[in-house]
Parts: sequence; structure tokens; C-alpha cells
Amino acid sequence: MFSAIFVCTNSAVAQKNWFELLPGSESLSYDEKSGVERLTGVLCFSYQGNIMYCDSAHLKRKTKEIWAYGKVHLNKRDTLNLFCDSLYFNGQTKMAKLWGNVRVRDREYKLTTDTLEYDTKRSKAIYRYGGKIENITTNEVLTSQIGYFYPNTEESFFKGKVVYKGKDLKMTTDTLRYDYLSHRVYIYGLTDIKHKQTKIKCSAGWFDVFSEEALLQKSARIEQEIRILEGDSLYYAPLRKIGEGRGNIKLTDKKEKIILTGGYFFGNDSLKSEMITKKPLIRMMKSQDTMTVRADTLIHYRDSLNRSLRLKGLGNVLYFQEKIQAKSDSLDYQKDKARIDLVGSPIFWSNNSELSGDSIRLYLKNDTLIERVHLRNHAFANSELDSGTFYNQLAGKEIWTYLKNNELTLAEVKGNAQIIYFPEEEQKTDSSILVIRKGMNRVYSASLKVYMDSGEVSGITFVSEPDGVFYPMDKINKQEQFLQGFTWHPALRPKSWEELKR
Repeated sequence: MFSAIFVCTNSAVAQKNWFELLPGSESLSYDEKSGVERLTGVLCFSYQGNIMYCDSAHLKRKTKEIWAYGKVHLNKRDTLNLFCDSLYFNGQTKMAKLWGNVRVRDREYKLTTDTLEYDTKRSKAIYRYGGKIENITTNEVLTSQIGYFYPNTEESFFKGKVVYKGKDLKMTTDTLRYDYLSHRVYIYGLTDIKHKQTKIKCSAGWFDVFSEEALLQKSARIEQEIRILEGDSLYYAPLRKIGEGRGNIKLTDKKEKIILTGGYFFGNDSLKSEMITKKPLIRMMKSQDTMTVRADTLIHYRDSLNRSLRLKGLGNVLYFQEKIQAKSDSLDYQKDKARIDLVGSPIFWSNNSELSGDSIRLYLKNDTLIERVHLRNHAFANSELDSGTFYNQLAGKEIWTYLKNNELTLAEVKGNAQIIYFPEEEQKTDSSILVIRKGMNRVYSASLKVYMDSGEVSGITFVSEPDGVFYPMDKINKQEQFLQGFTWHPALRPKSWEELKR
């Protein structure tokens, strides 16, 4: 970035014929003992087109040392100008030092500092007491306490209260490196970046000031107006409208009240989507409940206004709300249609009931309340009674269940309806009311409706003439106690949303 600034010091005074005094000196004195020549007046030195002006100078030809004082001006072929109050150069050690109001300017950059050191042998320049770099063509500005420049490698290092300002970009840090060839700023410590309307934090990585791409590492954070992305490592490419993250990913949507976590993230703003893998989890906080979903892969879609539109879960899906839970191989939540599709060995739990089928569709009300559940093909709706001693069971080609406050109130079986249930009756005594199971009913019908209260059958309506049998409790045939295909999976049911993080 700043290599041209110091080339003149090397070429103008470090060669074999390193010094030539041009006409214009008003007086010249020579101290034979010290070997020092003193020159005053409007001095002008030249070497191969490089010219230096000053008010006075001391010169030791033997050691190739020169001291220049007052209005020092160094010019390299009209492409580079250096100004300072005083200058020292040692042609043997190839060391130069400039003091007081140091200004270096070429056709692109301008450097301002109080003191500047330059080692021509190592091609290294340093300012230690504060400096300012300005790009004349792009209006970039960088300030720092200390600056190191390496013209041969086109690199610069800055340390201490570093502030970089460019078009729509501001970086504040303690240490950074700038590579002129790649136009990249390399970060070595806690850094705050403001890029357009985006706030960025990280402690390592790089930022390309031309392409606006960045690799952000160590507690990286990208904060936009309503969305915050955090992770161990984040790739930021706003012009390409993509982003990528690895390790401890957390995406927060403040407006939609959504939190996505996982081990890997890929976002595509053109498609308004983000994909999370490696133990991904999404929490969608709504007015009446919070929906939590885990899967091997989660894909979240937004609409043109960045509102949540759709969620897909692929592989080992678990779904949790306070009163309802589910599992399946895949999940498809379409917010605009207010429904969730569960496919691949799906199971749905509510209170003491377990529902299953080849596929399950949940219909939502107010985002989180399940209003209806549709079980299609090989449909089962089972309820546990008396801590697993008995089970009310419903089966059929398809089952529609209806919920109130996420609790089952009605089940409608359509096609090949079968039901096993254990009716009960109350017996009053002087001090209590006893609930006693009367027996087991096993009924077949084309279709039927079952009314439920807290998982218990409170009433049944048969659409067509039923066929069934009743067994008193002491006459229950064990082979008739379960419908064919009955299953019960309490171990698969998540007990809390924290379980989904495992």
C-alpha cells in the first residue's frame, strides 16, 4: 500500500555516487578535524533525477552521513514528495530518520507523522509516535500510534488505537496488517467494524476492502438491523449475497423472535434462505408458546420482507412445544399455509396420547397452537390409561383429530374404523368417589367420532351400524386387547426442549 513512499530514500542517497551538490548554496565551510562540511542557503542535492532541498545541511563524505535541516523537501522524479523539519541519513548503515511535521506524498497516498525511521537495508520504515495515512483517490484514512512498512513485500503493520476509514467502512482495533497487493486488512486482536449498516466484531481474520468480503474468526459477530449471526468463524460476502459460518453458530432474528443454532451455517440472501447442519436447532418464540425443532439439516426461508416463511427439517426430526411433541424423518412448516407436514415414520404426542400414520399434517392457529391433526394411511391414535395398564386405541384409513389449547378433544375416523376403549363409572361412598373400569369395548365401524376429555373417551358417535364386543374386566381376552399394528413409544418422546440440544 505504501511502498512508493520510501523508494526515494534508498535510490537517492544509497548508491555509489551518492551525493551531488547543485548550484545555489550561499556558503560552505569545512571542518578538517571532524570531516564535516556545513552548507547553508537554498540547498539542492541531486542524484539520478532525485532532488532534495533544505535550508542547511551537514555532510560527512567519508562516512556517507548527511544531516539536513529546515524545510527539507525530497522529490523523486515529480512522482513522490517528502517533507520534514530535519533529516538524517547514514549511507553505510543505510539508516534514515526524519523529524518534525513529516509528510510523504505520491500520486495516490499521503503519510503524515512526527518521526519516521527507514532501514534501506531491510526495506523497513517505522513511525512510533502517531501517524496518518490517506488515499488521495479513494479518501481512505488510517491512523495509528505505530506503523511498520515493508515496501518489498507491499505490506504494512499498524498498532495502537488503529482506526481505518473507507467508503462505507470503519475499522477500530489495536493491531492490523494491510497487504497492498491483495487489498486485504488482516486482523490481530479485538476489532470493531462498521460496514454500511452492518456492525462486525471479531479477534482474527481478514477483510478485503475492494470486494467487501471477509473471513471473521474468534468470537465473530455480524449484526444487521434485525439479524445477528455469531460463530467461531464467519465468511462475509455481501456483494455476492452469501455467508458461511463454522463452529458454535447462532443466528438471531430479533423481529421474528427466531434463534437458529448449529455447527455449520450457509446463507444465501438471493434465495432468502439459511441452512444449518451439525446438530442444528431452531426456536421460534410466539405469543402463546415456543416451537423448537431439531434435525440433521434445517433450512429456513424468508420472504422479500425478511419475514419467516418456511422451515424444512431433514433427517431425525424432533419437534417440541410445552403440550405437544413430534418426531419424523422430515418436516415441512409452511407459515403462509399455517400447516406442518411430518413424513417418514411420524409420531405426534399430546398429553397422554400418541398419534401415528404414514404421514401427519398439523394445522396451526396463531402460529403455535395446533388446531387439527390429519393422520393419513395406517392411522393410529392411542391413549395411555392407568399408567400403562390399558390403552384406548383408534385405527383407520385416516383420522382427523381436533385440539383445544393443544389438547385432544375430538377424533374422527374415516374408513375401516376400529376402536378399543375401557369405559369407566363412578361409585360414590360416604367419603370419596371411586372410578372403576367396567371392561373393554372392541368396536368396528365404517366411520366414527370419539369425544375425549384428558385422554379418556367421553362419548362415541357411529356414522354407520357398528359391530363389536364387550369384555368385563375379568374376562378380557389378552389377544383382543390391542389392535393390529398397535405401537407405543414413550422413550422417543422429548420431555423438554433442552433434550433437543443433545
